[in-house]
Amino acid sequence: MKPLPTPISRRSLLQRSTAAGLGTLLSGLPQGWVGSAYADDSPERPDLNFGIIALTDCSSIVLAHEKGLFKKYGIKSTVTKGASWAAIRDSLSNNDLQATHMLIGMPIASTMGLGGAPKKPMIIPWLLNRNGQAITLANSLKGKVAADPKALKPFADEAKAAGTPMTFAMTFPPGTHAMWMRYYLAAGGIHPGDAMGGGADISLITVPPPQMVANMKVGKMDGFCVGEPWNARAIAEDIGFTAINTQAIWKDHPEKVCAFTEEFADKNPKTVKAVLKALHEASVWLDKMENREEQANIVSAATYINCPPQSLLLRLQGKYDMGDGRKFRDPDYMIFSDRNCNYPQPKYAKWWLTQLRRWGFTDGAPDYEAVTKQVMRTDIYEEAMKEIGYTHAGLDEKPETLFDGVTFDPKADLEAYAAGFAVKSLKA
Repeated sequence: MKPLPTPISRRSLLQRSTAAGLGTLLSGLPQGWVGSAYADDSPERPDLNFGIIALTDCSSIVLAHEKGLFKKYGIKSTVTKGASWAAIRDSLSNNDLQATHMLIGMPIASTMGLGGAPKKPMIIPWLLNRNGQAITLANSLKGKVAADPKALKPFADEAKAAGTPMTFAMTFPPGTHAMWMRYYLAAGGIHPGDAMGGGADISLITVPPPQMVANMKVGKMDGFCVGEPWNARAIAEDIGFTAINTQAIWKDHPEKVCAFTEEFADKNPKTVKAVLKALHEASVWLDKMENREEQANIVSAATYINCPPQSLLLRLQGKYDMGDGRKFRDPDYMIFSDRNCNYPQPKYAKWWLTQLRRWGFTDGAPDYEAVTKQVMRTDIYEEAMKEIGYTHAGLDEKPETLFDGVTFDPKADLEAYAAGFAVKSLKA
C-alpha cells in the first residue's frame, strides 16, 4: 500500500510559491546577474583608437570596424593608419593608440627594451594572421635567383669585394620581415650583420612597407621583405619579382598580432576581451573564400592600404604570379582564422627570442620562459573565446621545421638552437 502524501501546511505552501515565483523572475534576468548585483560585462573603456600599417594583414581590424563588429561588443572604434612601425609602437606606448596591428617581434622587443626603444611591456593575446609575406628581388636578378638563397651568394660576394655591398630592406629590425630576410640570407651563407650591422656581407636597411616599391624603383636596393600588397605591386610596376613566399620558408608561420600595452590590458580586461571577440567574428568571415573579393575592395581604400583591389585579391586567393615565369596555386595563402590561427602560441615568442639572441639583439641569453609568459597571454585569449562559446585547438608545442631543414623544438635547449646556426652574431 502506498504511503499517504505528507500534508502541506499553509506556511509551507507560501514558501514554495515564493521560491517558484523568484525562480521565474531570476530566469528572465540578463546573464551576469549574481546575488543582488549585476556583473557588468561592458568594456571599461569603449572608445578605442586602433593602429594599422598599410598591409593586407590589417584586414581583421578594418573589417571589425567597417562591419560594426567592434560596435556589437561595445567598442566605439577609430582606425588610424601609421606612417611606420616605429610610429605605431610609439603611439601605442603613449596611449594615442589603445590597440594595434603589429609585427609579432615588436611587443617582445618593447617588453625587453631592445633596439634602442624605451622599455614598455606589451602583450599579445591575439595573432591576426599567418603566411602571406614575400621576399622581392630586383629585375637584375631575374632568372638567376629564386627560392634558393645559395644562388644569391655569388652576387653578394662579388658586390662586397667591389666595395659596393648589395642592399636589402626590411620593415623593422626585430620584426617579422627582418627575421624572414635574415633567415633567408643566412640559409644561403650570406651574413646579414648583427643588430648594429656589424660583420655584414650586405647592407640591411629599414624602410616602411608602403615605401618599398618606390625605393626599389629608383635603384636604392636589390631586394626587400614585406607583406602584401607591396610584393605584388613590384611585379605590376615591373621593377622586381617574388623570389620566395614566406610560407615556403615556414608554413603557417606567425605574422602580425593585435597588441596592447600590459598596463592598458591590466586596467581594462573586459575591453581587451571585447576586442578579441569582434576580431574573432571578422577573422572567421575573412577566411571564407567567397568574401575575399569584398575584403580586397574594403581594405584597398585610400583610408587603409590605398592601392587597386586587384593588387590584394589574387594573392589572397592563393593565385601567385611570381613575376619570373613561375605561376601556381599556393594552398598556404594568408589565413586569418583557420588552423587555430589566432591562439597566441608561446612557442612563437620562444622562436623569436632565439633569433633576437642569434643576431645580437640581446646581451647574453634572454629569459625565454619569463618573457614568453609575460607577452603571450593565452589566458586572455582563452577567457574571451570561452565567453562566446568558441572551441579552439589550444596549445601547440610541436616542433617546427623551416625550409633549410633545421628543426625548432620549443621544449628543447633554446640556447643551443640559437647558437647552432652556421651564420650568427651572438653577444656574450
